[in-house]
Amino acid sequence: MAMTMTQKILAAHSGKDTVKKGELIMAQLDLVLGNDVTSPVAIKEFNKAGCNCVFDCNKIALVMDHFTPNKDIKSAEQVKTVREFADEKGITNFFDVGEMGVEHSLLPEKGLVVSGDLVIGADSHTCTYGALGAFSTGVGSTDMAAGMSYGRAWFKVPPAIKFNLINKLTGWASGKDVILHIIGKIGVDGALYKSMEFAGEGVSSLSMDERFTICNMAIEAGAKNGIFPVDEKTLEYVREHSNKQPRIFEADGDAEYDEVFDIDLSKIKPTVAFPHLPSNTRTFDDIGEVKINQVVIGSCTNGRFSDFEIAAKILRGKKVDKRVRTLIIPSTQKIYLDILDAGFIKDFINAGCIVSTPTCGPCLGGHMGILAKDERCVSTTNRNFIGRMGHPESEVYLASPAVAAASALTGRILQPSELI
Repeated sequence: MAMTMTQKILAAHSGKDTVKKGELIMAQLDLVLGNDVTSPVAIKEFNKAGCNCVFDCNKIALVMDHFTPNKDIKSAEQVKTVREFADEKGITNFFDVGEMGVEHSLLPEKGLVVSGDLVIGADSHTCTYGALGAFSTGVGSTDMAAGMSYGRAWFKVPPAIKFNLINKLTGWASGKDVILHIIGKIGVDGALYKSMEFAGEGVSSLSMDERFTICNMAIEAGAKNGIFPVDEKTLEYVREHSNKQPRIFEADGDAEYDEVFDIDLSKIKPTVAFPHLPSNTRTFDDIGEVKINQVVIGSCTNGRFSDFEIAAKILRGKKVDKRVRTLIIPSTQKIYLDILDAGFIKDFINAGCIVSTPTCGPCLGGHMGILAKDERCVSTTNRNFIGRMGHPESEVYLASPAVAAASALTGRILQPSELI
């Protein structure tokens, strides 16, 4: 029976030769993830169920990233709960202040996820790791608790949509523009509980950072997961970051897809998602004059080295508009050091930006950049729902690091080609 890439990974982890869409399976987990918001709930359920130990202290990752450093008493108590649990259960992959990073950048960097893995995380953007050719998906805290205890989880095998990528990106277009274009095309429920599988000769032209960005936002189209084929770029990344052995699964040539879309990368333009949905996308042919108050460059979507390299190229030697608060948030400590060594932090500070410790902070309206009433923010994050970054009458515009940096300089949403 022909299977998609995702179906092959699920079959292998459930001890089956084949699985089909809609089938309920019990699968073995390679990693269970939680953060400082979701882990306390999972720990409560873990204890409530009478569980005494975790299935494998090396296959659980607890990352304190949403409100870290702790912004108030409640967040401090949440992290304390997780810290004590990690110590009691001997969790080896516990990441707190000084070691932490935004979870979906940190785990691949630490080599905790490799090709062929099956990962669940109590965070919806766990689908990021599909860039490595892994099956990864977000779950609720109760499922996380069961996963920590038993190392298994129930899944309904998803159907799939194939995105056939052709040609190469040009100009200032990036992976962020690709996924915004796709979400704008199919809608926020266009891939509901389906696997978004990327294929085609255009895949090889995309960097790993771009693939992480694309898979990160698969959930914004309602997808169960996003996944890329494993190629030499993937394997090079895995070799550089992990001692784990990758497993390569390939979709069968006659695998069944609910839909197939051809995406010509050469025609992708810089794209912005207007409030209040990631699918409300426009290119600069149809944007007009939109004044802004804040720019955020960072997050699990666009907080990697190449993102800051692009932003620094645009901001270097210039000054951001005094009316625009510009926040630079590297997504891990290593990335922080790398952009420091590259001189980017000096570029950012000289341009009038601030540079933060790794945190999810402003992405979810947690801290480090809350919006007031009627304020507008251009952000490289992944969601722009009502009140996402603060006041319910504020607005978030999703864009690439290039567009965000150009907009910071001018105080209005701008494409970089108008500056450079």
